[in-house]
Amino acid sequence: MNEFDNGGRLIKKCEEDLAVNKCEGACVSKVQPSVNTPSGFLKDCKCCRETHLRSRKVTLTHCYDADGNRISDEKGGVLSFKLREPAECRCFKCGDSTR
Repeated sequence: MNEFDNGGRLIKKCEEDLAVNKCEGACVSKVQPSVNTPSGFLKDCKCCRETHLRSRKVTLTHCYDADGNRISDEKGGVLSFKLREPAECRCFKCGDSTR
């Protein structure tokens, strides 16, 4: 993540290895013959997605100035921000944005 001054000049670039929640998993999907659908098959596709996003404060501690020199913590070598990540994963109908 980069931090810029009001003039758009790079103040510092910070990075960190973070564990971030994500939704993944197996949801049972089905395909069955159907005389009521044009394709001849009734598809019931389920996808794993979050029920909502939660906010988490993250602090990056590996920061560098515009020249690539490491900035110490005492000289502002950290950058904090809020990250929104998935929470409470569930199976939903694929393509359904209303959940």
